Parts: sequence; structure tokens; C-alpha cells
Amino acid sequence: MSKLTRRDFVAGVSALACVGDAVAQQSGGLVLWFKKPAEQWTDALPVGNGRLGAMVFGGVKQERLQLNEDTLWSGAPRQWNNPEALKHLAEVRRLVLDEQDYVAADKVTREMQGPFAEAYQPLGDLHLEMDHADQVADYRRELDLDSAIARTSYRVGDAQYVREAFVSAVDQVVVLRMTTTAPAGMSLALTLDSPQSHAQSEAAAGALRVTGKAPSHIVHTPSGPDDAVHYSAVEGKGMRFEAAARVANESGTVRPDGEHLRVEGAKTLTVLIAMGTGYRGYDRDPDLPAEAIAAGCRQRLDAAARKPYAALRSAHVDDHRKLFRRVSLDLPKVGAAGMDTAERLAAFAAKPDPDLVALYFQYGRYLLIASSRPGSQPANLQGIWNELVRAPWNSNWTTNINIQMNYWPVETCNLAECHEPLFDLIEGVSLNGAQTAKINYGCRGWVSHHNVDLWRQSAPVGEFGTGSPKWASWAMSGPWFCAHLFEHYAFSGDVAFLRTKAYPLMRGSAEFCLDWLIEDKSGRLTTCPSESTENDFTAPDGRTAETSDGCTMDMALIGELFANCEEASRILGVDSDFAAKLKAARARLIPFQIGKYGQLQEWSKDFVEHTPGQRHMSHMYPLYPGNAITPQRTPELAKAARASLGRRLAAGGAYTGWSRAWAINFWARLLDGDQAWESLSMLMQHSTGPNLFDTHPSGKSWVFQIDGNFGATAAVAEMLLQSHDGVIQFLPALPAAWPSGSVKGLRARGGVTVDLSWAGRKATGAQVTARNSGHHILRAPKGQAIMFGGATIHTKEADTVAAIMEPGNVYRVSFK
Repeated sequence: MSKLTRRDFVAGVSALACVGDAVAQQSGGLVLWFKKPAEQWTDALPVGNGRLGAMVFGGVKQERLQLNEDTLWSGAPRQWNNPEALKHLAEVRRLVLDEQDYVAADKVTREMQGPFAEAYQPLGDLHLEMDHADQVADYRRELDLDSAIARTSYRVGDAQYVREAFVSAVDQVVVLRMTTTAPAGMSLALTLDSPQSHAQSEAAAGALRVTGKAPSHIVHTPSGPDDAVHYSAVEGKGMRFEAAARVANESGTVRPDGEHLRVEGAKTLTVLIAMGTGYRGYDRDPDLPAEAIAAGCRQRLDAAARKPYAALRSAHVDDHRKLFRRVSLDLPKVGAAGMDTAERLAAFAAKPDPDLVALYFQYGRYLLIASSRPGSQPANLQGIWNELVRAPWNSNWTTNINIQMNYWPVETCNLAECHEPLFDLIEGVSLNGAQTAKINYGCRGWVSHHNVDLWRQSAPVGEFGTGSPKWASWAMSGPWFCAHLFEHYAFSGDVAFLRTKAYPLMRGSAEFCLDWLIEDKSGRLTTCPSESTENDFTAPDGRTAETSDGCTMDMALIGELFANCEEASRILGVDSDFAAKLKAARARLIPFQIGKYGQLQEWSKDFVEHTPGQRHMSHMYPLYPGNAITPQRTPELAKAARASLGRRLAAGGAYTGWSRAWAINFWARLLDGDQAWESLSMLMQHSTGPNLFDTHPSGKSWVFQIDGNFGATAAVAEMLLQSHDGVIQFLPALPAAWPSGSVKGLRARGGVTVDLSWAGRKATGAQVTARNSGHHILRAPKGQAIMFGGATIHTKEADTVAAIMEPGNVYRVSFK
């Protein structure tokens, strides 16, 4: 077996020279840049550290940094379970399983709902008003993904002005550095304010401060504009917050002027911003005293102010690069000299640009690092960035795909630590969900539904009857959450994590599912009520309905959860009797079925979709992100999944960024690189904003929704490396548009990291680094043979070779 030492590996191998650290260090390929300032919030550039976020506009005369803190939400813990729900459960099941009156079942299911979730909130804004002229030259606005620094530069006359902004995870502050070469220095006014009602701003010597309270409640469907946002003076009803800024100048003067700070004649200016809220935990009222919040801000500002700017910047960059530089990607360059990022995006249809896709891929990894760090809240619908008190979908955690999609790239793209906030959220939801399971359904274990907020709401939303069951009443987010727990184990091999964190949560969800399952008339186990998110169907009587039994996604999620619990039981040597019950139940689940159009059925009966172009494709879960359907192991079902995907796309599906991202992953799992590239190109052309934010149509405009960024990032990785089917497969879905390239640092299940290069659409070499000891099967791209440790296997199709790896070693893989 051929091994490479660490020294050999660092020195580099000629076949993979372009995959080395030099690629990651060449920031020219890792920069979003623009020739003009942001015109609106969705054009600005995001910076963040998981807990704190800022959107940088890059204005000339007026600059704005919009500020967020990840625990600033409306509301407080409350009773969201519905004691009346259990009374309706038997009636829903009778209507579906016996009478097949699906419309009546919809009506009864609405009676089982609880209140809507609360909303993620904006905290404040830092405004700069520059005194210089607004006629500038050499303007450039950029975000360097490799350093996580947003930079604005321009010239007024002969004077150069430069601003750098970043959010330090090391020092827990937002940092803004301003410099000029103007002989007289720069003059400006600074203001710190908030969009929250009743917020108060003040200025003191070298300092700014804004304080206030978030809403005590956001009404999801208000009767009028005055009824939408509720504020309260009562302690614990509405969360207190503060943003405090400290301004330091090395020349000139800084003085308070009302609510502003006036700066005169400064050659350099450093602004540090700390933020805090009254949040004390998801199960406690947010009533941390104002002085305690202020003390926390002062402490962070005092510590950061003791460091020179260069030290703050260096610590931030080093911390970020420890995560970001684990992966590099090089795709063909088509020549974009002089074109900024927005211009390249606009030209994509006429000039497909793989290198821009590589930038988009790394931008997704950057956004995940910036919005999800250990100890923070998970990335929400907008990551961590939100300017609106009433944000689209409350900028909360939508759990019927969106939060899960946020974390699709986390393991494959070598950011496993960023998964931790999701695990923390699952744990909180499981504790509340145990009460929901008992009160709403009379079941053991724990359950969660369509929406989760800061307070870990676990009940079905819908405001006690106003929500459509197809989304409000969906009860399967628990098993989907558990898939992330087991995936983290599959990639890491961390048995301690499986034993102490993952398996207890998985077991609780499986207990609920065992109790939730019910026999149908054929003696099979099914779920009822069951919703195929967020689709509806034409019932046999011609009416449109939403509630049925045994939707394909339910069966896929429960079957996967049971199988993973069985495997965990075997690995940990525990709960053998429970595992046997799960195995027996899994054998009785309604199987995946092929419908009259040759498609993978969405419901247990072959209903016709009322919305054939629905953006959700939940019945395709077993293809991706699940692994129950693969072209090699279940070719007929894979063919049916392909038919379903074709029907959905032909009917106008994938019209949102996140839905298109899901389609790219489907094509990758179907081993069709050219179709994956076509969908990826569609995403770039139709579902991507000028700053590469993912878009979601809203009337005649669009809103930002970050899951498409993360889903597409995961899809690019899936096109280059797959390991879900017990085989590490190199270049499984390489498109013709990427004839040559290289990738470094992708991860495969089993604790394996892969570097890979290709040319002429053929793999040319790979390095495989083992974290754990283990037995792996390696598969070459179609039409190639694979060599590992000197052994060559010759067959006509994609060759495989068995590889035994030892932890800490780097292995050479070559191809013919």
C-alpha cells in the first residue's frame, strides 16, 4: 500500500500542484467586487461571526452598516401546544383511512394547530455622513472571502479613501477601519440608531450607543398595519438590546454633537461595535437587565480597544482562514478581465462562467462560516442578516427543508464545526417537542413541525386553524433533524458524539414515530395525517385536498431514521430490543411506488398533483439528501425519480433558488453532470442577486433566502465527490463545461478528506487523507480504471478498488 508522509504531501505532488495552498491564497479568485455602491440592502455585502452580522453598503457620501445579533427575536417562551388536538386525531384518521374524505380531513386537521412562530429582528444601523465631495474616481467595493473583510476604496481628487469592515469571532466585535491620504484628513458624522420603535440613541466622548426593546409579538396575519407589531413596556415582554460603539482616532478630533459624533481632520479612524440582548435561554423570559447587557458590551469593547487594529485584523483573518482554507476549487476560466461580479453574473447566459460558479461555491462556505459558529444560533432563512422588523417568513427556521438545506454543505465542504448550532437547536426542540408529542398526539418521544423560532417552538403553526395543513401541520421535521445528527457521525466517526448527543435524540424521535404509525387497511404501517410539503392533490371526487396518509417523504424519513437507529444500536452495543422493534416496523412501512406516469409517487395513492410545478419536491428525499434510491442499487426507482424530476421541471418547478439548488443535487445523484450544470446555470441566471445572494420571487420583485446559496454549494461538491452509497465515488457528475479543474479538501463519509484533479474530463490524480482507520471502496469516474497502492482493476465500467486506510495517513490514488 503506497503511503505519502505529511512532509511529502505538504511538499506537493506534481499531478496536483494546482490544488495546493497557493490556490486558496490567491485571493483574486476569491473576491466579489463591484464598481458602484449598493443601491439596496440586498446588494450590500455580508460579514459576520456567527453571532453578529453586518451588511456593508459601500456608499461614498453616505455609508451604512446594518447590524444584527443572532438572539434578538420577538416574543418569549409561551404555550403553543393545543390540548384540543388529540381529540381530533382519531377523526382525521377515520376520514382518511376509512371514508377517504380528504377535504373534510383538511378541515379537522386545522383544528389541531397552534400559534405562529415569532420573528428574527434587526438591531440597528451605523451611519456615516462624509463631508467630502461626491464626485469620486477609482471606486471599488469588494468582499474578500479568504480574509472575510469587506473593503471600499475610492479617490476624491488626489486623496485616497479606504474602509475595511469585518466581524471578529475572536473579539466578538464589528470593526470598521477608515483611512485617507487627504492632507487635512477626513471629516464626517457618525450615528448609531435602530429600526425598532422607541429605541434611544446617544453620543458621548468617543462613543455611540443605541438601546431599546424588540417587539413582544409579531402578528403573522394582522388585521391591519397597526396590529402587526406589538411592543410592551412590561419586563420580559419584548427583549432588551444594546449596540455600543467606540471610536478611536490617531489624529484630528472626535466630539459628541447631539445624537451624532463629529469627526474632524482624522487620517485614521477605528470604530468598534459590540452588541448584546436580554436573551437568557430559549426556556426563560428575555429579561436580562439593561445594565447587565451594557456591561457585556463594555467588557467586549474594553478588551478589543486594548489591541491595535493590526492585531484585531490579524487575529480575525487567522481565525477565519482556519476554516475557510480547508477547501479550494479551481474550475475553467472564460476570461472576465475588467468585469465586476454583477457584470459577470449578467453575462452568464451568453457566456457561461464556471469560474464564477467556483466563486459562488466558496461564497456559500463563507456565508456558513459567517452565520453559524459553535455557540451561536443556527443560520436562519437569511443566515444572520435581516433589516426588517417584519421579515419575509419572519426570517425564522422553516423546517420542512430550509434550515436543513442550510446545512447540506457543512460536512462535505469541511466545516463540521459549523454544524454544532443546529445540534443545539435540535436538543432544545426535542425537550419542548416531548410536551407537544404528549399533549397534541398522546405519543412518546418528541415531535416538531414546520416552523421553529428562538424559543424552540415545536407545535404545528397556523394560528389555531388559519394555516394550510400542507405546510402548517407537517409533523416530520424531527426525523429530518436526526438525519443531520447521524450524518455528522458518518463523516466523523465520532462514537462519543453518537453516544452522548446523536443517539438519545434519534431514539426519542424514533419513539414518536413508532407511536405515530398506524395500520392501513392492507396491514401496512402508515402515517396519518400526512402532508407532502407543500403540495396538494386532486382527490378522487375532483376536489383539491392536502391531507392523506403515508406520503412518500414520511416513509423515507421514518425508514431512514429507524435504519440509522438500528445501526447506532449496533455500534454502541445498546437497545437491541428497541432496534429489533424498529427493524420489524421498517419492514411494514408502505414501500416507494412507481405511478402511472412512470414517476416516483408523491403520495401513497397515485393522486394527480394539483400543483405539478410545486417548488417542493419532498417525495424525492430518498434520492437526496437521503440515500435509499441510487442508480446502482435501485435503478428502477432511480429511473422513476428522474421521471418525477422531469415532470416537476417541465411544469415550472424549481422557480425559487432553493428549489433549483435541490434539483442540481438530484441531477448529481442521478449521475448526470450536464443536467446538473444546466440547472446550476439556471440558478445563476434566474435565482441569484448581484451580490450572489440567493433569491426567492415575491410579487414583481425578489427577496433574499439563503438556503439556495447553501444548497447549490452542496450540489457542486456532490458533482465532484459522493460517498452516500457506501462507495467513495470520484467525479460522479462532471459536466462537459468543466473539462479540467481541481478541488482540495472535500470530505467523504468514514472520516476521509479528498483532493482531486482532472483534465480532458478524466480524473488525473487524487490524494486521500484518512482520519480514522477503516475499509473503503473507491470508484473511478465512468470509463476509467483506478489504482490504489499499486493494484489496478480492469473492467469495462467504472472500476472500484478496496482500500484499507489508517488514521493520519495520506494515500495516493491514480486513474487510467
